[in-house]
Amino acid sequence: MSVFAGLVERLADLLQPLFHASAAAAAIVLFTALVRLLVHPLSRAAARGQKARAKLQPKIAELRRKHAKNPEKLQKAVLALHAEEQVSPLSGLLPSLLQAPAFFLLYHLFSSTRIGGESNDLLTHTLFAAPLGDRWADALGHGGLLGAAGLVYLGLFALVAAVAAFNYRNAKRMTAANPSPVPVGDGEQVPGLGAVTKIMPFLSFFTLVTVAVVPLAAALYMVTSTAWSAVERAVLYR
Repeated sequence: MSVFAGLVERLADLLQPLFHASAAAAAIVLFTALVRLLVHPLSRAAARGQKARAKLQPKIAELRRKHAKNPEKLQKAVLALHAEEQVSPLSGLLPSLLQAPAFFLLYHLFSSTRIGGESNDLLTHTLFAAPLGDRWADALGHGGLLGAAGLVYLGLFALVAAVAAFNYRNAKRMTAANPSPVPVGDGEQVPGLGAVTKIMPFLSFFTLVTVAVVPLAAALYMVTSTAWSAVERAVLYR
């Protein structure tokens, strides 16, 4: 953890001439961008997988007609088809899962008052008037909704809401253009895929809750990553 804290501190020092008191916040945004760049090859692979799954739809439709009265056999046939074509039905979740460690590192870093037996100096950094170690509840308790720190959170909420609405429209459009196989009877061709498909358009809105309850530093990571995802998906899935 002390190594990670040192990395953030060094990035903040490099950005100090440009961002002054908000240099650590800018370092978190830069760190998030670096993480997303590392994960980008997997995102490209997920996009290719999405297009490959779309090409499988005629074959899946044929299997659905063939095994309409046997949901269990249909499910096995669809899974076998995905395996034969080397297409993972859940490949799109891998980039998100690999980002989780970076998020939890930031969460722990800005939730700890001491690191390596010493005071955590990162907690003294701010994004404008909002300390990076504080939460929305702290901002409401010191100045209220329209206080200096409260306005920082309102700006983040507005940004997340705009990105979430953009992602929602894109997800609905992609779902309509490339529908996933639907259940037949009580079976499900790809276990769990139906639930994932239904939830996906709403995932970005859950970021609003996360921003409200985690330290501001972790919230910055979430906001930056969500905005990156919106642009990335718009490019990769156009």
